[in-house]
Amino acid sequence: PWSVFDFSVVAIALVPAADGFAVLRALRVLRALRLISAVPRMRRVVEALLSALPGISSIFALLLLIFYVAAVMSTKLFGSTAPDWFGSIPGSFFTLFQIMTLEGWSVIVRELMVTLPWAWAFFVPFILIVTFTVLNLFIAVVVSAMQSGHDAQLARENQAAHDERSEMLAELRELRRDVREMRGSSK
Repeated sequence: PWSVFDFSVVAIALVPAADGFAVLRALRVLRALRLISAVPRMRRVVEALLSALPGISSIFALLLLIFYVAAVMSTKLFGSTAPDWFGSIPGSFFTLFQIMTLEGWSVIVRELMVTLPWAWAFFVPFILIVTFTVLNLFIAVVVSAMQSGHDAQLARENQAAHDERSEMLAELRELRRDVREMRGSSK
């Protein structure tokens, strides 16, 4: 796969210089990604991330569902008061994403609380659910995948050591049998 990747990068570099291909030539920096295959620990991290993709996609679907429900609710609750932030569902999605990242959320909520003093009752649970719970699930899934990869590696190493010990024990038994036969034949 890396050979195909290198071939693609070199082929793009050989295309005559035109404005459209100048951007593609900048993709040559992607060759640095080959370090992933050269450094075993980096490879394990990438393998863990790839094995965590099903769990991450489930969490992403859950997050999208929570965002949709919150966007509809916030558009209905706050759309007339703050149309710049909550005037439409896409606008509410963006504002809720901004609140999820905790970027300027206090400004938004404080301005809403001037006219709607109960606005905190919507945003505090939203922040607790989305920021602290759901996003920590992403971390948990990745850590779990990395731990599973580590455990699998440890099991392979233990199995290899067990096989080697079994071989050595079989050889030792064979040597003992040969020694007994030699002692028996010398008498």
